[in-house]
Amino acid sequence: MTGKEEQKMYSEWAQDEIHIDGLEIFAHHGVYPEETRDGQTFYVNGILYLDTHGAGKSDVLGNTVDYGEVCHFINSWMRENTCLLLEAVAWKLSAAILLRYQMLAALDLEIVKPSAPIGLPFEAVSLKVHRRWHKAYLGIGSNIGDRRKYLSDAVAALGAHPEIEVKQVSEYIVTEPYGGVEQEDFLNGALEIETLLGPEELLEVLHEIEQGAGRERIIHWGPRTLDLDILFYDRICYESEDLVIPHPDLENRLFVLKPLSTIAPYWRHPATGRTVRELLHSLH
Repeated sequence: MTGKEEQKMYSEWAQDEIHIDGLEIFAHHGVYPEETRDGQTFYVNGILYLDTHGAGKSDVLGNTVDYGEVCHFINSWMRENTCLLLEAVAWKLSAAILLRYQMLAALDLEIVKPSAPIGLPFEAVSLKVHRRWHKAYLGIGSNIGDRRKYLSDAVAALGAHPEIEVKQVSEYIVTEPYGGVEQEDFLNGALEIETLLGPEELLEVLHEIEQGAGRERIIHWGPRTLDLDILFYDRICYESEDLVIPHPDLENRLFVLKPLSTIAPYWRHPATGRTVRELLHSLH
């Protein structure tokens, strides 16, 4: 594990803050043509969340984030890009900052527009967003064709996504089919990733990768070229029409818990408090 990875991991529970206040930038953003043509002044406020204990002890700039460099990066990005909405400026710029400065665990970013074309007396309009890296665990499996290649290609596709970092990949194991449908054995594994994507956005990416591998959803629990599931996302419990986190059948699936236990044995189920290792042992 590198020093940056250690610092990022530590910062999950001990976050310090670097504040950037009132950074003045002339840029071309806005809904109206004259705004993108003529430009106007914006102000940027930011809070950079990271662990500064290494820099505090060593007094070495390389052990923290250079806030001057961050300011110049913000200035360059805002001048070189054009967006219609403040929402787009804030979300795209915050992602660019987090992707460039890997020591940061999270970021608050506020874009202030004092010359917005409102036609009424006002001081300023602003938009603030909070973005951070999220940890997720995924299950992966295949039982059609070259199973190992399907899994390896899926891992590569995840790693190639600009807002996903693959941190760990388990060994692949051969398992019997689950659900009562007669079919070939599966090759299964588990992954740890960090991502800027929300749960539903991540699910969309997984479905795109499955479709790229020729996945067809014809028989429930049937054979498939590629199966990607979100097992855990941070420590949240989440439910929507298309997605339930943690995976609702996680505790009954040996083919999930066995590989997952090799990379995250002490990760706790947010609803029950039981570790992955404990869940695995309960199946034996």
